[in-house]
Amino acid sequence: MPQVSLLHAALIFMAGVAAGGINAVVGSGSLVTFPTLVALGYPPVTATVSNTVGLVPGAVAGAYGYRRELRGQLGRVLRLVGASLLGALVGGTLLLRLPEESFEVIVPGLVVIALVLVVVQPWLNAWLAARRLTHHPHGGPWLWVSVFGCGVYGGYFAAAQGVILLALLGIFLESDLRRVNGVKNVLVGVVNSAAAALFIVTAQHVDWLVVPLIALGSTLGGLVGARIGRRLPLVVLRTIIVAVGLLAVGKLIFA
Repeated sequence: MPQVSLLHAALIFMAGVAAGGINAVVGSGSLVTFPTLVALGYPPVTATVSNTVGLVPGAVAGAYGYRRELRGQLGRVLRLVGASLLGALVGGTLLLRLPEESFEVIVPGLVVIALVLVVVQPWLNAWLAARRLTHHPHGGPWLWVSVFGCGVYGGYFAAAQGVILLALLGIFLESDLRRVNGVKNVLVGVVNSAAAALFIVTAQHVDWLVVPLIALGSTLGGLVGARIGRRLPLVVLRTIIVAVGLLAVGKLIFA
């Protein structure tokens, strides 16, 4: 495990700030923190577990920042929280039970999929707006099952789960994108919290020097991101995410 120097600590904190802000606005902040930890020498499983635990306060801050958009959606949120919770526990259990070598083989492909989702999200959102599959106020059973599947993904590897959730909620719900984003932030918070609780209870792969740095950074980023997110140049954010993500893929494949 690498030593956390002052420079390393600063880099991890800044990555946490960026991730918290990006998660509140877009939903792919782990594609900044996870590659940063890998680049600094942390094993991939330790990086994703510590990242998940550290991002919990940022997810809560992001959801709080969208509290106005969440008004009137309590019933919808309560119906979907259970799916996210169960999915996260399944995904987290898979991460802890499967051999670490399996994760190292799988994760480059997951990062690439996440990067593709980040790039195509604007076109995906436009396509979804014109082709919603149902008028059910809470999305119906298919949305519940889909959110469960996304929870499994998020519990196993958190990167870009927010992008996937935005797509699913956009398909099944008739709602303004800002209101959908508020629901997304709550569900991501539930997934991260449930997976983090599992990792903490089992005391596996959590680096307690990394966690508080990401936690502090992501909380600040989540509050700021939710506040000014509507005015951020998303194309710049996506470019940074893709660049950092590709560096992580190279690091994982050729290390």
